[in-house]
Amino acid sequence: MVKYREILRLYAQGVSQRGIVSSCSASRNTIRDVIKKAEEKNVSWPLEKEWTDSALQEVLFPEKHASSDFRKRPDYEYIHKELAKPSVNLALLWDEYSLNCRSNDEIPYSYRQYCRFYHDYARKTKATMCIKRKPGELLEVDWAGQTMTLTDQITGEAIPVYIFVCALPCSQYAYVEGCLAMDTSNWIGAHIRAFQFYGGIPRIIVPDNLKTGVSKASRYESVINLSYQEMAEHYRTTIVPARVRSPKDKAPAESTVGHISTWIIASLRDQTFFSLSEINREIQAKLTEFNTKPFQKKKRKQVSGLH
Repeated sequence: MVKYREILRLYAQGVSQRGIVSSCSASRNTIRDVIKKAEEKNVSWPLEKEWTDSALQEVLFPEKHASSDFRKRPDYEYIHKELAKPSVNLALLWDEYSLNCRSNDEIPYSYRQYCRFYHDYARKTKATMCIKRKPGELLEVDWAGQTMTLTDQITGEAIPVYIFVCALPCSQYAYVEGCLAMDTSNWIGAHIRAFQFYGGIPRIIVPDNLKTGVSKASRYESVINLSYQEMAEHYRTTIVPARVRSPKDKAPAESTVGHISTWIIASLRDQTFFSLSEINREIQAKLTEFNTKPFQKKKRKQVSGLH
C-alpha cells in the first residue's frame, strides 16, 4: 500500500517530491496525486494515530479503497454454527463457499485465507461451541472448594465439613450434602443419596480427576477407583472423568459449585452447628430455595429429575 502518512509528513517538512519519491518508493505521479487530493480534502500533517494508511486511502481515494478487496467475505457466524454440526469441517464449508461464489460470478478467498479469517473471528469474539446434552443423561459431580464447620459440643473444637455437589447439566438441578471426610465411602454414599434425591440413575457420571474417584489421572485414559467403578456397575451407569485441566467439560457443576458457595455455604456462615445431620438439614432447606430460584437469563428454571 502507498505510504500516505509518510508522504504527507515529508511534504509538510518541505521535502521535495524527488526526495519523497526516493524515501517512499512511489512514483512521482502517485506523490503528486496524494498531495493534490490531500489539499482538496483539507487533510494535512500532523495526523492522529488512527489515521492509518488504509484510513487515508478511504478518504483520499475512496474508489481505490472500495476495490482493494474484491473477494466475497465469508459469513463467520454461519461458519461457526455449521461447525457445531456432526462431520462438518472448514474444508467442506470452504468448498461450498467457493461454489456459491462462482455461481454468483464472485471471487472467493483461498482456503488458507478462509481459515485465517475464521480463526481471527473466533479468537476476537471468543466464540465457543455449544455442548449439546440430553436431559437426564449426564450427572456432573464434584467437591466444593469451600467447607462448612460444625462445633464439638464437648471440646468446642471446629470440625470441617466437606460439601459434595452434583448437577444435571440441562436444568442445573442440584443436590448438595455435607460429609465429614473426602474419602471413598463418603463419595460413594453421597452418589447413592443423590440418586435417591433425583429418583433415577444417569447414563453417565462426570467427575473431576479427584483422588476419591480416579486412581490415576491421564490426558488420554484415566484409571477409575475400583470401589467407584463397582458402584457404577451395580447401578448400570458409566463414569467418564473430565479431561485433565479441562473444567469446561463439566461447566454446569463448576458453575453450580460457585453458586452453592454463595447461596448455601455463605448464607449459613453465621450459624453454629453441633452435628452433621443439623448441617445437612439446613443445607436441604437452602437447596430447595436454590433449585426453585428462577434463572436470570432464561424464561424459567426447569426443575427436572432423571428418568
